[in-house]
Amino acid sequence: MDSLKVYSRQGCHLCEVLIEELLPLLRGVLEIEVCDIDSRPDWQEKYHIRVPVVEFDGQLVCQYRLDRDAVEELLGRVSPAGGD
Repeated sequence: MDSLKVYSRQGCHLCEVLIEELLPLLRGVLEIEVCDIDSRPDWQEKYHIRVPVVEFDGQLVCQYRLDRDAVEELLGRVSPAGGD
């Protein structure tokens, strides 16, 4: 199963809220991979204060807050039942 990456940091309230809202949308379609930006200097430099950032296959889906429309559009493309 493919995964959606969420770049976040510990103690970030916006990150926690976004992940909580995102999990039910992804269930059965995509896994979620939470990447702590403070665990790698390259992520820390790239994302710094831009968290949370949601990416799929290297492409930005949304940042700061959940963009439900963007996520649903993505799920329509990657879901086996979506748009075939």
